[in-house]
Amino acid sequence: MNRPVTRRSALAGTAAALAGALALAGCSDSGSGSGSGSSKPELSVSGPYMPQPVSADMAAGFLTITNKGGTKEELTSVTSEAAGQVTMHSTTGGTMQEQSSFAIPAHGQLVFKSGGNHLMFEKLKRQPRQGQTVTVKLTFATSGPLTVEMPVKSATYNPATGH
Repeated sequence: MNRPVTRRSALAGTAAALAGALALAGCSDSGSGSGSGSSKPELSVSGPYMPQPVSADMAAGFLTITNKGGTKEELTSVTSEAAGQVTMHSTTGGTMQEQSSFAIPAHGQLVFKSGGNHLMFEKLKRQPRQGQTVTVKLTFATSGPLTVEMPVKSATYNPATGH
């Protein structure tokens, strides 16, 4: 006789716990940035490289920024001790245009590749050579900065990843 009451109590308790967990999960995804790690941008960088520059004062840089988090992020600036200035550019239909920032979608990527979005290192302080690395600091709107070591590859380097 007590079994049905116990089973109902257990089911009621499980349902209440599940409802509470769902309510808490809903709160953490509100986009305030103060919830669980999945609601914040989670950034990583892959495939960075700089083709050895053919010019003494300019170079290009390529990389992929991945955001595994549930909130979009924005790349707002790039700096490097190797250059007087690093600018960000988009290329659409063969036309290059400087950008002040780039969005990195939640659960998405921002790709800088040859023929597309890219970094321009201007007023080089030294001409980077194949085998060296260039340190780059990526600054974002809400996340902390990321420092990336960008290897210098041959001027004709074409990575298997396509960027």
